[in-house]
Amino acid sequence: MKKYKYQTQGTCSQEIFFEVDEENRLHNVRFVGGCDGNLQGIGRLIEGMKMEEVAAKLEGIRCGYKSTSCPDQLATALKKVMEIHGDAAGRP
Repeated sequence: MKKYKYQTQGTCSQEIFFEVDEENRLHNVRFVGGCDGNLQGIGRLIEGMKMEEVAAKLEGIRCGYKSTSCPDQLATALKKVMEIHGDAAGRP
């Protein structure tokens, strides 16, 4: 399993930690800062889901007047991982 850390921008949370297994499934998603209960809930709901599916569902969610949100920042992080590394097994 590969571990990732993403520095968020424009949200109350500052960082997102997550792991991706060889099947591109997310595990142990953890936000630092932000609305703790809600973000723990998101982490539990997406546990074991494919990165692509999670990114598609969360991309574009806004928080109030902000142009992004913690879920949107997770989608951004996942898209960057997929863009740079292909899938978790290193396949483009």
